[in-house]
Order: sequence, then C-alpha cells, then structure tokens
Amino acid sequence: MPVFPIKTCVACGEEFELKPGKPGFANRCPSCSEEDADAGPKSTDVLKTDKGANAARREAMRNLLYRKDS
Repeated sequence: MPVFPIKTCVACGEEFELKPGKPGFANRCPSCSEEDADAGPKSTDVLKTDKGANAARREAMRNLLYRKDS
C-alpha cells in the first residue's frame, strides 16, 4: 500500500492525502478544489476583455516606447 504525503489545505486548513491525479491545486483539499472549479471564471475585468481598450493600450505603449524625440 503506497503512502501518500499528508498536506494541509490552504483554504480550509483540513489535512488530506496528496494522491497522484488529484484534480485542482496540490495545496488544496479535494472539496475546496471542487468548489473552486464550480465557481467558474472570476469577475471579468472590462479593460482586459474590451478590444478597443486593448488597441488603445497597445498604441499608447508604442507611442511611449518608440517616440522620435528620445
């Protein structure tokens, strides 16, 4: 019988055996890993998903990095 390392979950503090193939993070127990997976994507940042904002951000960075007077 293989012995698996005993870890403490960073979310709830419960001890669990870290078995190969456990879904989720290695520092979270299986129940906390399932809850995290069920939550879905975190709140989406409008600036990260807006293509117009991304284009404006790229253009501003390009202007700052490659302006002629420096």
